[in-house]
Amino acid sequence: MCGSNDEMVVLPGGTFRMGSDDHYPEERPAHKVRVDPFRIDRHPVTNAAFARFVDATGHVTSAERPADPADYPGADPAMLQPSSVVFVPPPHRVALNDHYQWWHYIAGADWRHPRGPGSSIDGMDQHPVVHVAFEDALAYATWAGKALPTEAEWEFAARGGLDGAEFAWGEEFTPGGVHMANTWQGDFPWQNLATDGYIGTSPVGAFAANGYGLLDMAGNVWEWTTDWFQHHEQLQGKPCCTLENPRGGCMEDSHDPNVPVRIPRRVMKGGSHLCAPNYCRRYRPAARMAQPIDTSTNHLGFRCVVRG
Repeated sequence: MCGSNDEMVVLPGGTFRMGSDDHYPEERPAHKVRVDPFRIDRHPVTNAAFARFVDATGHVTSAERPADPADYPGADPAMLQPSSVVFVPPPHRVALNDHYQWWHYIAGADWRHPRGPGSSIDGMDQHPVVHVAFEDALAYATWAGKALPTEAEWEFAARGGLDGAEFAWGEEFTPGGVHMANTWQGDFPWQNLATDGYIGTSPVGAFAANGYGLLDMAGNVWEWTTDWFQHHEQLQGKPCCTLENPRGGCMEDSHDPNVPVRIPRRVMKGGSHLCAPNYCRRYRPAARMAQPIDTSTNHLGFRCVVRG
């Protein structure tokens, strides 16, 4: 193992209720699954840890390389230059059905420059690394002698032993008025009141750990998993949807049918600092979203596991 010595937490494995019948369609139905014991990073991979990986390997992230035109027929060449997706808040209230009002491809945005050229991660060593596509997260995990979690492993860890609870810490979002995760307060996407103390990412460990001692299992940044994305109900009865250690989805069925270029999508978990009650209530263990494997953003990172 050549990689990070960041702290990991040993989890016992077990059976739990995965998904939810109470929120978004892709989370349904709630169903029992079992995962074997495993170890998981106590917190998302940080900028400091990722920098050690880059220094050791010379890895160049997807956002730092131009895209291959053959992979994107008909694309505007300007969109193929090194770039990544950055949240830019509009100056006023906007309709919530058009995410292009706040998400922008910005040339020169990458893990070292999270808001684009001129920005930096100075003073952010302990913030989660962002602007990592799936291949970048996988490369880090391989170098570190680890792996990326399945969705079931990730959700088991996030629940912290509270099987079926709404949040990673219990049933109340802000128990006693205390913010338990880095999320959005205010009117998304234009008004961020930052009553939790943060605009953007926060250092890992800025909020309380869950019952397993794990940090940032809700909010701060979304996290990659290895599962191909499909709605839970679409997986019922398929070979990958098993009680024991499920591996969700099939690559061929994971692309967005509304997008002409067939880019497979993986499941990301946990919500981020951009999740808000008026737009995205996904700061819950059961919540899940599809993320194209080629796309990096400034609110998506990862953590690793070791099995066996």
